[in-house]
Amino acid sequence: MKKLISIIALGLAAWGFSAPVLAQDPAASAASAASAPMAASAPAAEASAPAMAATAAPAEAAASAAPAPAPVPNKGDTAFMTIATALVILMTIPGLALFYGGLVRSKNMLSVLMQVFVIFSLISVLWVVYGYSLAFTASNPYFGTLDKLFLKGVTPDSIAATFSKGVYIPEFTFIAFQGTFAAITTALIVGAFAERIKFSAVLVFAVIWFTFSYIPIAHMVWYWDGPDAITDAKSLEAVTANAGALWAKGALDFAGGTVVHINAAVAGLVGAYMPGKRVGYGTESMAPHSLTLTMVGASLLWVGWFGFNAGSNLEANGIASLAFINTVVATAAATLSWCAAESLLKGKASMLGAASGAVAGLVAVTPACGFVGVGGALVIGLISGVVCLWGVTGLKKLLGADDSLDVFGVHGVGGILGALLTGVFASPSLGGLGACDYIANKCGVFPGIGAQVWIQAQGVIYTVILSGVVAFIAYKIVDLTIGLRVTEEEEREGLDISSHGETAYNK
Repeated sequence: MKKLISIIALGLAAWGFSAPVLAQDPAASAASAASAPMAASAPAAEASAPAMAATAAPAEAAASAAPAPAPVPNKGDTAFMTIATALVILMTIPGLALFYGGLVRSKNMLSVLMQVFVIFSLISVLWVVYGYSLAFTASNPYFGTLDKLFLKGVTPDSIAATFSKGVYIPEFTFIAFQGTFAAITTALIVGAFAERIKFSAVLVFAVIWFTFSYIPIAHMVWYWDGPDAITDAKSLEAVTANAGALWAKGALDFAGGTVVHINAAVAGLVGAYMPGKRVGYGTESMAPHSLTLTMVGASLLWVGWFGFNAGSNLEANGIASLAFINTVVATAAATLSWCAAESLLKGKASMLGAASGAVAGLVAVTPACGFVGVGGALVIGLISGVVCLWGVTGLKKLLGADDSLDVFGVHGVGGILGALLTGVFASPSLGGLGACDYIANKCGVFPGIGAQVWIQAQGVIYTVILSGVVAFIAYKIVDLTIGLRVTEEEEREGLDISSHGETAYNK
C-alpha cells in the first residue's frame, strides 16, 4: 500500500510541474497574421523544483514535442461582431432602401428599392467569390491576391486578427462584416442617378466599379498584417511594406470615410453627369413622395450605423463604446445644426432637413469615431450639418449636376470634411486618442495636426481620383454596350412599371 501511495504521489507531482503548459494563454504563442488561421508552439514550462527534475523530465519532453493549442476567438467579441454585422445589413435593407425610396417620386419607388436590394445581394456574392481575397490578402499596396478565391482555405477554425495583440475573432465573422461594407457602399451610388437609369445598367456598373474602385481603396486603407506581426522596428518595417498604400502612410479611417462615403459619392457624382438630367428637371415638381418613409429610413440608418462604427473596432471594449457614443453625439449635433441653419435661411426647419442632417453627421463622424474624443465628435457634427446643407444647395448649383438624392452633397462633402477633421481632433491635445505604437504597446502616438491633416488629405485625393476615373470608364463601358438610360417614354411612365412591371401603391 505504501508503495502504491508513493507511485501516485510521484505521478501527481509530475503532473503539477507540467500543467502550466496546458494552462498557458494560447494567444501569447500565436504567430502573427491578419485575417488568417494562426498556429504556433510555445516552449514547455521548466520544472521549478530540482528534487523533481528527473521525474518531471519525461512529462516536459512530451509537452514540448506537442504544439500548443491554436488561439481561440473571444466569444464576447464574436457575439458583438455578429450583432454589428446584422446592424449594417439593417441599415442597407431596409434602411437605405427606404430612405432613398421616400425621396423619389411614387412612380419610381420600387425601382430604387429593387436597385438597393439586388445590389446588396450581388456584391455579397462577389465578395465571397473574389472581393475578400483581393481586399484582405497581402500582395502589393493596391490589391491583394486570389489566394482565397471562393474563400479557399477558410474554415470555422480560421481566425482573424483584431487591433489588440492576442485577441481574435473567427475569420468568417470578419468576412461577413467587411462584406456588408462593400455592399452598402455600392448601393449608396444609386441615389445619384435615381429615376433614369436602366436596371441592367446599374448591375453591370456595380460589378465593374466594385472590382476596380471599392476593392483597391479598401485594401489601401485597411489592409495590414495585424498587431501580432509587430514586435520591433524591423517587423514594423515589414508590416508597413506589406500593408495597403494609405495604411502605410498613416491615414486614419476608422469606419470608412474614404473607403465608403467619398468613394461612393464621387462615383455618384460622375453618374449624375453621364446620363444627363432627368426629363423635366428644373421645370417639373420632383418632390419626395413620402417623407414618412424617408424618416423611417433615416432612423434605421442611424440605428444600423452603430454596427457600422462601433463594429469597426472588431472588439467589444472601451474604443467600441467611444465609437458608439460619438455616433450618437455627432449625429444629434448635425441634425440640430442643419435645422438651425435651414431656419435662418428659409424661415422653417423641415423633416427632410432633419433627416439629411442626421445622415450628414453619421457620414462625417465615420472616419473619426474611434479616434476622437466626445468633444471632437460634437464639433464635427455641428460643422457637418451646416457644411452639408451648403453641399446640397450652393455647391449643387455650382456643379450643375442632377444628383437626384444629393449623394455627393451629403456623402462626398461630409466624407471629405470628416476625413480632414479626423486629422485635427484625433490629436491627444484635443482629447483624441492618436494612433497606437505596437512596438511599445501604447497608444497616443501622433505626428502633429498639420502633418496628420496632410496625410488625411492624401487619402481623400487618392480616393477621389481612383473612384472618379473608374466610375467614368465603367459608365462609358455600360453606355457603349447595353446603354445607360431608359427611353423618355419609359422615364415618364416611371421605372416601376417600365423596368419591373409593378407599382409600389395600388389604389
